[in-house]
Amino acid sequence: MPDQVIAVVVTHRRVELLEGSLAVIAGQDRPVDHLIVVDNADEPEVADLVARQPIATTYLGSQRNLGGAGGFALGMLHALALGADWIWCADDDGRPDGPAVLSTLLDCAARYQLDEVSPVVANIDDPDTLAFPLRRGVVWRRKRSELFEDDASDFLPGIASLFNGALFSAQAIEEVGVPDLRLFFRGDEVEIHRRLQRSGLAFGTCLTAGYLHPDGSDEFRPILGGRMHTQYPDNPTKRYFTYRNRGYLMSQPGLRKLIPQEYARFGWYFLVQQRDPQGFAEWVRLRRLGRRERFTRP
Repeated sequence: MPDQVIAVVVTHRRVELLEGSLAVIAGQDRPVDHLIVVDNADEPEVADLVARQPIATTYLGSQRNLGGAGGFALGMLHALALGADWIWCADDDGRPDGPAVLSTLLDCAARYQLDEVSPVVANIDDPDTLAFPLRRGVVWRRKRSELFEDDASDFLPGIASLFNGALFSAQAIEEVGVPDLRLFFRGDEVEIHRRLQRSGLAFGTCLTAGYLHPDGSDEFRPILGGRMHTQYPDNPTKRYFTYRNRGYLMSQPGLRKLIPQEYARFGWYFLVQQRDPQGFAEWVRLRRLGRRERFTRP
């Protein structure tokens, strides 16, 4: 019997964007066997959209906003309960870059014996530019073409952008678990990446598969003449969850070694580059909340 692939999409009040995403997911040349949509706003128009898809679907409307972390946790567990061999993750504002993405990911997973494989996440308005800058060693890459510079392989091991088109085996979910509901959003993908690294499972990025996503590079602010970057989201809510969750993440095994670098980067950004001691104090406060596992929502 062929492997059963179940797609899990999480959405919240973006039905028009979701419609475009589902159209590409449902039109893959290797058809998805089942589609699960977790709707964090429980909207009737989303339920109707899901019911109109040309593939088997399950609509999970939540009357409480579970965030991206809780939404993917719910969808992944439901996919496992349905017998998924592979779980393909997507969000509502992105979409696979063409009809052959799933088949390309499955082929890459088979050739390299992977338990998780991700596509390259590219800017939806400029597909040759990465939606999020990627660091290889001390060099930051911003173009898809730059990812091929170091070798001729079509696979980048040990590095993956999760949930944006990421394909997980059922075994991977069983071994690393589902996202932590407490994180709500921001950092849940970093936490799963940390667990993958510690699990010993094989994972990485297939460079010949793409996923289109709105540009997120503006959050990454260059410091020290561009030799390093730090993260400054564009609104207080995003900063709250980003900095609080990073405080929790940096206290976990596998990431604690990055704490000195974290203080150096954010200290330089707020105190030297921006001359914003209040911003630094707020960063410290939010980071401390996460380290103490105070997961209240603002």
